[in-house]
Amino acid sequence: MATKAPINMIGLDHLVIRCADAEAMVHFYSDLVGCTLVRHNKKFDLYHLRAGDQLIDLIAVDGVLGQRGGAAPGAEGRNIDHFAIRIETFDEDALHAWIVENGLEIVEEGPRYGADGTGPSVYIRDPEGNIVEFKGPSTD
Repeated sequence: MATKAPINMIGLDHLVIRCADAEAMVHFYSDLVGCTLVRHNKKFDLYHLRAGDQLIDLIAVDGVLGQRGGAAPGAEGRNIDHFAIRIETFDEDALHAWIVENGLEIVEEGPRYGADGTGPSVYIRDPEGNIVEFKGPSTD
């Protein structure tokens, strides 16, 4: 029998969108929608846009991160890279035990930048193969 995750979810942290024209997307979300560009990680061609208390992250499909999603958005490629669930505390041992107990697999983990700064995170896949990140509080 599956057990409930040892987390207290407090909301979404960020959503990551793969895009063919990152500059046009930054323009749309910042100049038209009203988000604020707060950070550009040039190494990963990753733009962090503030959307209220959360972030919308944009990555180029031909960039380091974007290539993991396959073809450009369309019939043969994913547009959403992953989404992050913000959790109140990050108990690494309890989270790892829950993942093993439920037959899940860690896709990757480590400190990641999110809506409230850099903090610990663990990525897993849901039953349909979507990547879900559990994002802990900022350690900045």
